[in-house]
Amino acid sequence: MVGSTNIKHTSVLVIGAGPSGAIASTLIKQQGIDVVVLEKSHFPRFSIGESLLPQCMEFIEQAGMLEAVRNEGFQYKDGAAFCLDSKYATFDFQDKFSPGHGTTFQVPRGRFDHVLANEAIRQGVDIHYGYETTGMDFFPEYVELHYQTDNGDRNRITADFVLDASGFGRVVPRLLNLESPSHLPVRSSLFTHVTDNSPGDKYDRNKILITVHPEHKDVWYWTIPFSNGNSSIGVVAEPYLLDQTPGDNKAKLKEFIHQAPNLRKILANAEYFMDVGKLTGYSADVKSLYGDRFALLGNAGEFLDPVFSSGVTIALKSASLAAPLVVRQINGDSVDWEKEYSVTLRQGIDTFRTFVNAWYDGHFQDIIFHPEQQSNVRAMISSILAGYAWDANNPFVAESKRRLNALVEHCRGRH
Repeated sequence: MVGSTNIKHTSVLVIGAGPSGAIASTLIKQQGIDVVVLEKSHFPRFSIGESLLPQCMEFIEQAGMLEAVRNEGFQYKDGAAFCLDSKYATFDFQDKFSPGHGTTFQVPRGRFDHVLANEAIRQGVDIHYGYETTGMDFFPEYVELHYQTDNGDRNRITADFVLDASGFGRVVPRLLNLESPSHLPVRSSLFTHVTDNSPGDKYDRNKILITVHPEHKDVWYWTIPFSNGNSSIGVVAEPYLLDQTPGDNKAKLKEFIHQAPNLRKILANAEYFMDVGKLTGYSADVKSLYGDRFALLGNAGEFLDPVFSSGVTIALKSASLAAPLVVRQINGDSVDWEKEYSVTLRQGIDTFRTFVNAWYDGHFQDIIFHPEQQSNVRAMISSILAGYAWDANNPFVAESKRRLNALVEHCRGRH
């Protein structure tokens, strides 16, 4: 635990010390405003979502944390690779339409999240680990949160404003009945870390590898290399496909990997040293991203799908958008949370959603594996894959559905 246990009131209270909580609290603290973070877990702790996008670097840089991240020795990442049977396609994020960072990192989230949290502490943020938020009450002048510590102590803290950065914990949506069904189909994922022992000529460690199942085109795998010789691996499928596969989670994951020819080679000598985890129905939505004296960040608000690694990018974008609005509100200025936060954040989320839907219906796969690709269009697509889903100068952001549909028709017409 960091900070005093005698906390009674703070200007801003953040629930969760993950990436969005660390970035948001730091940006707020930099403006001289008191901020306290309550985090249920103790860091470092395991989390998936390990392949960052270059757009993330902008938000990390804004918070003054980029040097610390670079010094950690994480795996360099310059793009994404896609594989379907004998088809192989790559995108270099440095060859993109949008300005900004063109490279990033693949990160074990336990270490990465801890680095950001430690940087937040270094800049004066008060983080309390082992503090679980259990209740929330609203009063005319403040919000009161109930929490419980690891040793069972129960207490309360008041704040002028609350940011929920609890990720999949979705604390405020659960407490205030804000959860809303996702419009995306229910899918399951099996995942773990392995020592991959992969031959260097079969595995580009500078890219995330997305593999499509040879028979089920809506089933896909991620392979994310780390700098220590390990990799994060996982498969995403409809629940029935995983349920009907015999064995425990490890046996199921191994069977699905065996079904993908390229992964059979890449992971032929992989050593499984962790339990295989499972998530089902992870896509989520909410009725509103904000309310009276609170706002939701990242996965606490909406989570789409892991296929394009957009989760951390959306989380950090939400932190970057919300922090200055919180500062203005604390200082007595008028804030239009619908226009300045919700509408703006959802513009990028909707862009990602268009590409996620196009991935699962096969349209986007037709595009990325097409043998003839125009360089300017590739650069625009590369920008989306690099996380620049809020760049309205990109036609595939400004008119994502229409442009993507037109491109699909063009690609299919050339077959």
